Amino acid sequence: MADTRIDVVIADDQQLVRAGFRLILEAQPGIDVVGEAADGVECVDLARRLRPQVVLADIRMPRLDGLEVTRQLAGPGVADPMNVVVITTFDQDDYVRTALRNGACGFLLKDATPALLVEAVHAAARGDALVSPAVTVRLLKRLEQAELGTASGGAEAFGLSGRELDIVRLVAVGRTNQEICGELFLSLSTVKTYLSRIQVKLQARNRVEVAAWAWEHGAVRPGR
Repeated sequence: MADTRIDVVIADDQQLVRAGFRLILEAQPGIDVVGEAADGVECVDLARRLRPQVVLADIRMPRLDGLEVTRQLAGPGVADPMNVVVITTFDQDDYVRTALRNGACGFLLKDATPALLVEAVHAAARGDALVSPAVTVRLLKRLEQAELGTASGGAEAFGLSGRELDIVRLVAVGRTNQEICGELFLSLSTVKTYLSRIQVKLQARNRVEVAAWAWEHGAVRPGR
C-alpha cells in the first residue's frame, strides 16, 4: 500500500485557492501535490512533463481556460489521457457539458468541503469519477430536458434495460454506488456489474460520461 501515492497538479490563477487545495491534499497520507500552475498553458506543460495521476483545473484561467486544458490532456484523440477534475463555481455551470465532452472525469465547486475534494482526487486516481451533487442539481435545473419518453426510447436504442436506466438516472444526480445499493436494494457487486454493462453499451469511459448521456437524452428532469 505504500506505493499507492497519488501525484496531483493544481491549476488555478488564484494563489490562495492553490494554497488552500495544497494544504488540504497534503494533509492526507499518500497524496502529493507535485506542481502548481497559474494559467492553462503552464498547466498543460506541467502535466505532460510530470504525468500526475490527477490534474485539478479551474475553468477560468488565463491563456488557456480549463475546458481547453481538459481537451488537450484528456479529450478525444489523446493517446494517453489524464484524469482531469474540473473546478467550477455556481456561475460557470453552463460549461459543464463541454467539459464532459472534453474528457473531464469529475467536477467540484470551489467551496467544496475538504472531504469532497479528497474524495474526488481518490476517485479520479482509481479511474472512477465524482460529480459534486451541488453541481449536478444546479446543472439539471438549467438544462432544458427532453420528455422522459425520449429517455426511454434512447435507452431502448442503446439496449439498456429498465433496471440499467434506473441506475443511469441515479448516477446522473450524483448518487454513489453505496447510495444506489440502498435505493434499489441491490448488492454493491451487482451495482458494479450493472455499471460495467452500462458503460459498454453507452461507450462511456466512466460514470461522468454515463451522467452526460442521461442529461443529453432527458433521462433526468429538473427537480428530480
